[in-house]
Amino acid sequence: MRIIKSEEITRAVKEMCISANCHLNGDIRRALEKGVSTEKSEVSRGVLEKLLQNADIADRKEVPICQDTGMAVFFIEIGNEVFVDGETIAEAVNRGVSEGYTEGYLRKSVVRDPLDRVNTNDNTPAVIYYDFVKGDKLKLTFAPKGFGSENKGGIKMLNPSDGVGGVIDFVVETVRKAGANPCPPMVVGVGIGGTMDKAAVLSKKALTRDIEIRNKTPYYAELEEKLLDRINLLGIGPQGMGGTTTALAVNIETYPTHIAGLPVAVNINCHATRHAVREI
Repeated sequence: MRIIKSEEITRAVKEMCISANCHLNGDIRRALEKGVSTEKSEVSRGVLEKLLQNADIADRKEVPICQDTGMAVFFIEIGNEVFVDGETIAEAVNRGVSEGYTEGYLRKSVVRDPLDRVNTNDNTPAVIYYDFVKGDKLKLTFAPKGFGSENKGGIKMLNPSDGVGGVIDFVVETVRKAGANPCPPMVVGVGIGGTMDKAAVLSKKALTRDIEIRNKTPYYAELEEKLLDRINLLGIGPQGMGGTTTALAVNIETYPTHIAGLPVAVNINCHATRHAVREI
């Protein structure tokens, strides 16, 4: 049994909140740089260059890449040999979010109730998903989710007979309807299988995977590339200015499902696709 102090979790979460919001991940930077070299539209190529310049300024001055610093979403893997001493994991995470967003001068965007709309003033509570695994480590994956992109996701309960063609059509149509609103070039997370809620979680978790890593199953890796090609033919382009770089990547995650169903969820991220990972 390994004991982890809850203060360690709080400290890691605080650092992740600031880092993920201020420093562009290497995989995203490389994809944007590639876009500059391959984008056929001169105007859109200029947009990509501006996005990289913005990221450079944010990195150098440690200020947010975007003013919408998102709702804090965490995927936490807990080893079966781990015991957390002090506060609960949820309490430790929310304390870290509060400290990170307050001390890092990040915008507080969370309201205490979806209808009365009173701001909590420290960006808590976070949305937390837990997964229990073997080992003596605790792994935190943080994804600050801005709602310009979050609002443009979708879910559909397809019939099994719709097959892969139905999946492709739904994903592409969801992106087409989203248009410029998610601040493209976007990263598209797709969850296939499970139940309606499981598919939605999978689509969001897919966005935390490095976009240079394809799905480990060759069939789905090929489907990721096929969807990316179809999406980039839509002509939405960087910030909706047209061109060939509507999306940087499509990440698919799957789960077994019922014989009568084919749930598909689409979750979209803006060009920054902010995320951070820490292991304790």
